[in-house]
Amino acid sequence: MSNVAGKPCILCCAITGSLPRKSDNPAVPISVNEQIESSHAAFEAGASIIHAHVRNSDESPSSNPDKFAALKEGLEKHCPGVIVQFSTGGRSGADQERGGMLPLRPDMASLSVGSNNFPARVYENPPDLVAWLAGEMKKFEITPEVEAFDLSHILQAQAMHAKGALFGKLYVQFVMGVANAMPVDKEVFDFYVHIMQSRAPNAEWCAAGIGAAQIMVNEWAIAAGGHTRAGLEDNVRLDKTTLAPSNAALITRAAQLCAKYDRPVASPAEARAILGLRPA
Repeated sequence: MSNVAGKPCILCCAITGSLPRKSDNPAVPISVNEQIESSHAAFEAGASIIHAHVRNSDESPSSNPDKFAALKEGLEKHCPGVIVQFSTGGRSGADQERGGMLPLRPDMASLSVGSNNFPARVYENPPDLVAWLAGEMKKFEITPEVEAFDLSHILQAQAMHAKGALFGKLYVQFVMGVANAMPVDKEVFDFYVHIMQSRAPNAEWCAAGIGAAQIMVNEWAIAAGGHTRAGLEDNVRLDKTTLAPSNAALITRAAQLCAKYDRPVASPAEARAILGLRPA
């Protein structure tokens, strides 16, 4: 692992998502205040990116820009320098509603560049909507984190970046383990890494595993020199019988893997430099 030793690893915390509820794990932060508190603990544990969704009081997904604004303000106040990354995911709203919070100018926003199957539905990302979201991110100088659920999404992200359609540095996250999409497969993961390194050598990449696979994908990414994501959006357990007590607990687990592979956990300032983001 000497080729990755010493390379800072960016830890992203996906704090809430659109699906997990208090009934799944009471630690899932729903209100903006809960999200700020949970993010602060994860930030203290080593997270330099907070990947944020917002919810309604009944726990249903929301894309309300006012909620995003309150969350951004709280994160910037209580987690100095943290990279704020808003979700434009398809479970939170329809069509352009998904990008209604982008005028708030977060540091980053998630961007899906293609469609695929999810557990019980098609996750639709039609080309015109992808182009509009990417255009809004460019207009407001927001670096996308491209969420790749399949190989075609990685190739599309590379093509869009090459023609100037994506703002800033190319950053691609492999999402593995969503039912009916890309399973957790080491051979596929290794190929994804190869495609990033051979075709976009100046880009950065990250990986996220869903459910029990979270810790496995964390380790694959850290060992291979990439960055990684953990948090209650993707996984509510530490193991089969133990609920994760917090987002911080899942980030702590990832930070321990960084130590195993002699990779320092990136500070927010280091993460901003690595990703080419503006200073806090």
